Amino acid sequence: MVRFLFRPAVIPAWSAALIVLLLALFPAEALEASVKGLSIWWQVLFPALFPFFVISELLLGFGIVHFFGTLLDPFMRPLFRLPGIGGFVVTMGYASGYPVGARLTAQLWEQGLINRAEGERLVAITTTSDPIFLIGAVSVGFFHNAALAPLLAAAHYGGALVIGLLMRFHDRNAPATAAIPAGTSGGPPGMRRSSRFARAVYAMHNARLLDGRPVGTLLQDSIQAALRLMIVVGGLVVFFSCIMALLTKTGAIGAMAGGVETILSVLGIPPALAEAVVNGLFEVTLGAKSAGAAAGSGLLHQAAIAAFVLSWAGLSVHAQVVSLLSRTDLRYRPFLLARLAHGLLAVLLVYALWPSLGPAS
Repeated sequence: MVRFLFRPAVIPAWSAALIVLLLALFPAEALEASVKGLSIWWQVLFPALFPFFVISELLLGFGIVHFFGTLLDPFMRPLFRLPGIGGFVVTMGYASGYPVGARLTAQLWEQGLINRAEGERLVAITTTSDPIFLIGAVSVGFFHNAALAPLLAAAHYGGALVIGLLMRFHDRNAPATAAIPAGTSGGPPGMRRSSRFARAVYAMHNARLLDGRPVGTLLQDSIQAALRLMIVVGGLVVFFSCIMALLTKTGAIGAMAGGVETILSVLGIPPALAEAVVNGLFEVTLGAKSAGAAAGSGLLHQAAIAAFVLSWAGLSVHAQVVSLLSRTDLRYRPFLLARLAHGLLAVLLVYALWPSLGPAS
């Protein structure tokens, strides 16, 4: 009986029951945390992400993805074992931050432009912070030190590219998708002998014709799809904000911080940064803010923990990515391992790059 109660399939049910119990015991704290999470979604995430979600939908409808796919194919395949359209997703993901890369990856999979292995590689590379958050919120807002931005950017984005190079060995026996997206392999006589740019333009034009939706319809569909996605993102942010408040109230967060303090002490990192690590495990904003507020820990160590939090991304972002990939056959485990590796690699890069990119003391 005891063995049955702790089967993996039963644990989520017990977890849900425990959350309901905590909500009944601490309703005021849960309400306050939910309002806080809703405020973060409405004031920060919605204006930051919604335009990118709409634009990404429009670019797919206009065939821009096929343009980049044909143009960048010779570069993406040798480096990352990805089709050229991966270059478009990397650019959009780095510019707009999580979870836009996962959203575009799911869309490409649904259109048959990438397979499972390529999708898992792509979402591992493109789950990054956006530059505005890294520079404006973390470096300036939390650390009050704009000179820290080049170091954090090099560790975060450089680490993501290294993860991309390592992920090329992921599922190495999986077949690659066709170099030219489906539906664009034909064309006028002599097109295959034309320049790659000309073939990219034709691929974009052909993809637009295959889509066929008028511009007004495409814009309406893009806004509706972006709104649906933003509601999911908002719900997850509110949920995890509430969960963290309940765990803090019960002392679970404090117990986790105690264990993290021991690990940090062994690694030679000030134990005062344990709270930042624990907060960052759940939510990236809270973790980065706690790292910046850990005065007396040393700016180098604070920056290293902030880089880990940005690269790990927090379970809140993990849940957003999982929800976006739920309609695909992409697995969570490769993404989880990539995020953990990215976080540890970012920490190492901060320590390695500090002498050259660290702020002048």
